[in-house]
Amino acid sequence: MPSHRSRLCGVLVDVPAAGYDDDVAFWSAALQRDGVPEDDDPTYTTYGEATPGVEFMVQSVGDDRSRIHLDIETDDVAAEVARLEALGATVVDRIETWVVMRDPVGIIFCVIRVQDANRFQAEAKTWT
Repeated sequence: MPSHRSRLCGVLVDVPAAGYDDDVAFWSAALQRDGVPEDDDPTYTTYGEATPGVEFMVQSVGDDRSRIHLDIETDDVAAEVARLEALGATVVDRIETWVVMRDPVGIIFCVIRVQDANRFQAEAKTWT
């Protein structure tokens, strides 16, 4: 039987574009570390691992809602999405290489490709 692996890898604070700079400054002060804007996408600022193995980021989003979402990295996005749908999650959108989902009570999260190969190898759970 085929298997795949996944793990929780990120916590993102989603903020409206108008409040992005203020929120980046807030989290820099709150975490006492400078945020680093992503080179290829300036709508993300990363703070590294806020807790071991979990990246913390602020993301500018196109809507006016502020929220927090989680990222789950996997070596098989389609298989992980199917597993989570079977548990009650629903697909909201498919964007490039990742899938935006909602859990059964509406919490947003994303299923993404492996971001940190070493951490993934050491910490991911295997699903059959």
